[in-house]
Amino acid sequence: MAKDVIIACDFAGEEETLKFLDQFTEERPFVKIGMELFYSAGPSIVKKLKDRGHPVFLDLKLHDIPNTVKKTMAVLSSLDVDIVNLHASGTTAMMKAALEGLTRPDGSRPLLIAVTQLTSTDQEALEKDLLIYEPIETVVMHYALNAKNAGLDGVVCSPLEAGRVHEVCGESFLTVTPGVRFADSKADDQKRVMTPEKAREAGSDYIVVGRPITQAEDPAAAYRRCVKEFLGR
Repeated sequence: MAKDVIIACDFAGEEETLKFLDQFTEERPFVKIGMELFYSAGPSIVKKLKDRGHPVFLDLKLHDIPNTVKKTMAVLSSLDVDIVNLHASGTTAMMKAALEGLTRPDGSRPLLIAVTQLTSTDQEALEKDLLIYEPIETVVMHYALNAKNAGLDGVVCSPLEAGRVHEVCGESFLTVTPGVRFADSKADDQKRVMTPEKAREAGSDYIVVGRPITQAEDPAAAYRRCVKEFLGR
């Protein structure tokens, strides 16, 4: 199974994004387009990044009634992204509808993964804000199993939970893990974090890294450091 580092391009617009990626003269890293950039630049930013040779994870976290998500996924499928996601809390029915909408007439489709719990959520927030009183790992595993049973390819989870997800759902079930920081980086607003090396050891398949790379003095060097620590090369 391929493993990779995904850079979270959480920029306000297209110009800033392309200027940032111009610094990568030797690599064409996997990039994540989140809501801020997609809503600012529109679908054309996907085509521009794909034309440059970047694999794209479109991180819009869909969550709506099944029919709406199905129709939206059909639109996103035409953008030729590599990974797209939704919230597992939208129910198994929603995830099944999303998969149906994402699948093209020829049977091909991007990878579809489900967000379990955001890495900014801790046990206190889970109970106080969401009124969910099960341990956070139990909740993540339940959502992961729902995603697998719906036919999805994997989940977004904390690297702290990646190994357990593989135990519960199988080694081929993908774990895409944000909340990754260098040992000498700030945690920022992330609560459940891990270093790239520890994320690899824990079983993460893809790690999503934003500010430790995008706000580095030398982003390309920070990316190469992350690749070395995560992939061991």
